[in-house]
Amino acid sequence: MEAGRENCRSRDILSRPAQAFLVFWLPAIAIGAAGTSHISDAWRTAVWTVALGVMGVGCIVNARRCGRVHCYATGPFFLLMAVVTLFYGWGILPLGRRGWSLIGLAVVVGGLALCCLPEMVLGRYRS
Repeated sequence: MEAGRENCRSRDILSRPAQAFLVFWLPAIAIGAAGTSHISDAWRTAVWTVALGVMGVGCIVNARRCGRVHCYATGPFFLLMAVVTLFYGWGILPLGRRGWSLIGLAVVVGGLALCCLPEMVLGRYRS
């Protein structure tokens, strides 16, 4: 592996299991738990908004730290979904009775697509 790529990998949050767990997996688990539990919409709004915000900021920080390609897309996406979640939870954004399901589906499908597709096309790190 080229020295520059190895330097990028060493700064990548995703290459450090404990950091990756705290910044990405723990928020994803919280979203899943709050989405399946019988909790109030106020709590779901808080949990999902904070979790998506943490993931979005984590991706943006990671993009700046190491140039991880998918983080340039997922960071803004997760922050946008945090705003959508907040506005839906506050009753500002009318998504109907299945709004939480729509948001959850968008997060899963959008997150997976934006994690995989950019790096398939552009590689793992920006030079």
